[in-house]
Amino acid sequence: MAGAQPGGQFRPLASGDPDSVAGYRLVARLGSGGMGTVYLSYTPGGHPIALKTIRPELSEDPEFRRRFQQEVKAAQRVQGLHTAPVIDYDTEGAQPWLAVAFVAGPSLASAVSEHGPLPAASVLRLLAGMAEALSVIHRAGVVHRDLKPSNVLLAADGPRVIDFGIARAADATALTGTGVSLGTPAFMSPEQAAGKPVTPASDVFALGQVAVFAARGTGAYGDGPSHAVLYRIVHGEPDLAGLPEELGFIARCLAKDPEDRPSPAEIVALCQEASPAPLRQSGAWLPEAIAEQITQRVSASTALAAAPTAAAPTPTVRVAQPAPAPTPPGPPAPITPIAPVGPATPPHGPGPAGFGPAPHPQPHPLSYGPPAMAPPPYARQPHPLPLPPKNRAGKWIAVTAGVVMGLFWLGSCASALMDLGDTADTSSTSGDSGRSDSADTGSSRPLPDPRPVTHKGINIPDGYYVQFADSPPKPRSGDAPLSGSDLYYSDDELRSGGKKIVLLNNAQQGSLKTCRAETRYAEGVSLSQLSKGTQLCVHTGSGHIALVTFRGGAPEGDPSDYVAVDLTLWLDAEESDAEG
Repeated sequence: MAGAQPGGQFRPLASGDPDSVAGYRLVARLGSGGMGTVYLSYTPGGHPIALKTIRPELSEDPEFRRRFQQEVKAAQRVQGLHTAPVIDYDTEGAQPWLAVAFVAGPSLASAVSEHGPLPAASVLRLLAGMAEALSVIHRAGVVHRDLKPSNVLLAADGPRVIDFGIARAADATALTGTGVSLGTPAFMSPEQAAGKPVTPASDVFALGQVAVFAARGTGAYGDGPSHAVLYRIVHGEPDLAGLPEELGFIARCLAKDPEDRPSPAEIVALCQEASPAPLRQSGAWLPEAIAEQITQRVSASTALAAAPTAAAPTPTVRVAQPAPAPTPPGPPAPITPIAPVGPATPPHGPGPAGFGPAPHPQPHPLSYGPPAMAPPPYARQPHPLPLPPKNRAGKWIAVTAGVVMGLFWLGSCASALMDLGDTADTSSTSGDSGRSDSADTGSSRPLPDPRPVTHKGINIPDGYYVQFADSPPKPRSGDAPLSGSDLYYSDDELRSGGKKIVLLNNAQQGSLKTCRAETRYAEGVSLSQLSKGTQLCVHTGSGHIALVTFRGGAPEGDPSDYVAVDLTLWLDAEESDAEG
């Protein structure tokens, strides 16, 4: 499979991943996040690149596209030794993408998770390299905004800072509506957490937090829910216990006032002063286990580059199958479509995501054809179907068709007799009453119970709403969310766009049966009526039913306003308003 190389750290392409983007052959997955998926690819000359595709829901947002174009152009101006330069991009196509130089090393996040904290000497070199990267980024007029361990890659010749400035494209656009955080809470600056303007000094604060994580394996403001960490960042002091003495200057990076933080150039000087030996990024600046991991990734990348391209797959030869032995007479089987001679797929192949035919025909399995016509090397092809024996097919089709026609004729007769019986029953009662009973019987048949799906710990900020059909449901915002929302939080009240919300009493056991039986609907429920563990039933106009369990709200003094809930959903549990 693509990306599965001995000793490498790359993940294979998933079933829904493309085989190429704009002519770049994709060979492995490098990771995925809130904005999209990153793949390993190569330039025509064989240089490895990291190609990021943007999520479709973001691509459809005009404001996101506009900002993404601006930030990609700004990122092109960043050319430093400790950054990954932009190689190619497309900001105007159906699916925007961005390609940067590939770094054959793990992220700081994965390295610490797998091998533990770095020694002080490595942290000093890490800090100096990251500070140099920030100097270059800031001189280009870019603020990173999302500096964190997963955005710092460890290469053999020093760290690389990636994704600089791209987070700004998500600011106040579609990412907010999909529930994806802007920036990572554990590494935000106090001003960013409070919604104030973000400056280069905000990146310095994040740099200090990354340094603490690298040296200790834990953050400077602890773990826990995002809102709790943000509260400590804004109002509390950092926990620097256990840091080596030579890293004491990191406390200056974590000053609450941006004016009190050192500049990136000062940080480089502080690292030089604290280091007992001259700082050099070459050589063995990382622990041996991480250095070996980098060597393995280089080897795996080289092996993938040398793998056969789409023009040279091994042709698939279809082997004729022996005819099946005749079976004794019995009830005729349903008619089964006969597989055509040739490929198992339609003549033009399946289209994108299974919708319609692909624009270009696929070659015959025995045809070598031009490169663009051959199946991709890692395409997941269906197994060839055996061909039925030609001398028996016509016979069985004729027999089966005759039986089906006979059953159809008998069914028609039975239906006619049942209609006569229904007419007789109806005529024996009064005209209006008979019609009413028949209608009620048809509409009162209960729908089958759908399988419940539970989502825990959903935080809905003030003015946001969730849609139960989303998987998983994520807070959205909009100009008029109430009319189209399934569950909406605003002004200390939980409401539903379907105007069917029921507050269960303590004696009731929350279940689908309970929610279906309740008819005392309200438009909203005040938070003053709720306590931890209180349950509500919500019915939507789309036919979904939800059991909402209230888990609490923002603690006293928290700058944010939100409610925390658990959702148990039964989708399509009743007829929708459109069907009724």
